[in-house]
Amino acid sequence: MLDAELTQQLSTYLANLREPIELVASLGEDQASAQTRELLNEIAALHPQVSAQFDGEDQRRPSFIVRRASDPAVWVRFAGLPLGHEFTSLVLALLWAGGHPPKVDPETIEQIRALQGTYEFEMYFSLSCHNCPDVVQALTLMALYNPHINATLIEGGAFKDEVEARNVMAVPSVFLNGEPFANGKMGVAEILHKLDGNAGARAAAKLAEKAPFEVLVVGGGPAGAAAAIYTVRKGYSTGIAAERFGGQVLDTMGIENFISVPYTEGPKLAAQLEAHVAEYPIDVMNLATATRLIPAAEPGGLHTVEFDNGAQLKARSLVLSTGARWRNLGVPGEFEYRTRGVAYCPHCDGPLFKGKRVAVIGGGNSGVEAAIDLANIVGHVTLIEFDHQLRADQVLQDKLRSLGNVDIVLSAATTEITGDGERVDGLVYMDRNSDDEHRLALEGVFVQIGLVPNTEWLQGSGMELSRFGEIVIDERAATSLPGIFAAGDCTTVPYKQIIVAMGEGSKAGLSAFDYLIRTPEPAAAQTVAAAA
Repeated sequence: MLDAELTQQLSTYLANLREPIELVASLGEDQASAQTRELLNEIAALHPQVSAQFDGEDQRRPSFIVRRASDPAVWVRFAGLPLGHEFTSLVLALLWAGGHPPKVDPETIEQIRALQGTYEFEMYFSLSCHNCPDVVQALTLMALYNPHINATLIEGGAFKDEVEARNVMAVPSVFLNGEPFANGKMGVAEILHKLDGNAGARAAAKLAEKAPFEVLVVGGGPAGAAAAIYTVRKGYSTGIAAERFGGQVLDTMGIENFISVPYTEGPKLAAQLEAHVAEYPIDVMNLATATRLIPAAEPGGLHTVEFDNGAQLKARSLVLSTGARWRNLGVPGEFEYRTRGVAYCPHCDGPLFKGKRVAVIGGGNSGVEAAIDLANIVGHVTLIEFDHQLRADQVLQDKLRSLGNVDIVLSAATTEITGDGERVDGLVYMDRNSDDEHRLALEGVFVQIGLVPNTEWLQGSGMELSRFGEIVIDERAATSLPGIFAAGDCTTVPYKQIIVAMGEGSKAGLSAFDYLIRTPEPAAAQTVAAAA
């Protein structure tokens, strides 16, 4: 099952085990069960503290649990083979069960251990999903650090009947005690926030204790990370307040236009950004969603940002880099069938539509790339574009048109997504040339029609926004409010690209530095600071 390189890597990792672990498999007579047996035997052969047994009685076959030999009640179960993106998750499960400490702050571990009640998690993932490993690893950690938490992590492709029966049409998909709990990328902090009713209040209290920053970056994507690194290197106290560090990069799969790096993936790049930021004394505050901006009363004074948990942070200068999100179609059926046939990530959810008919809405680079990727998985793809021509790069158009199971419909306005009450069964579009209405029978719709800036929270602040909601900036990344700068996809800068966002973030950081050295604090603020 494992090639020589993976075997060597796993052998090196297993040297970190501190106590014996057991792998207990429930197998059938199928090929996947035979592969599972082979994988577990190979793992057990690499270290004397790992044993494999094949007398499990779980109804899902193949499946296996990873547990501490000293405490069999503490376990996590993998149903199907956790390979591909999930091999790292398996390695971490082995290490954590074997006593190797996770790279998680002690406060989070204590919060996991403090959870009371019984939590039976079931989580569905696909091997091509780049958002799934975070959820798999979060639930694994929780299951191995609290005996009241069990986690069964299910590879959807191996249990198609179960996926169909539970209407799982988007991953990651999490059930708790048999009921839907969450969809989409989540880390330990987000899951604990949903389970622990006091988490919000504690987070607000921690933020309230923060002294004013010289520079506060709101948003943790490429632009925000770049801005923070530039300001902290100038010697200024810098904080990053982000809804989720990494931003939309976390939802991006293949990146082939990041100059000097021929290919990388969004989650990997986000991890590298986080590691780079961690090299400096930057105060990173996650799960912090900004809801209101109160500008300083005078130049050099303190700006205030309010968050959804009621807390406030203050800073002499701000860099706003809140990014953008996928634009919705805004047609009947889209919201009703989200995660039940309406999807936004072809890499994550494409495998759930294997052999089926789907549509991709949008003829830009994202839409055409999605259609190309899906054509290798699904039965048929119909790409629907509002304009009279595709807007994607020509090389992508050429590739798309070479595929035999793809139809392209131009000058088409999608007017409705239909379903049977449980899942998508088609869509309706209008021919913009003739006004004729057409219906397509299909089982999935992937929406790829661009971005919406995350700037609603700035309404009423006095900041100038474009008619599209973007923050208006000048050539120095300055907004219409003194001491407040902005960068990335939430601004009027053209070309929403990762590398552009990084450059704009660097520019915004340098502009914030220039502002601070040229703008003294108001006398009143200096008096208050001296008294404190």
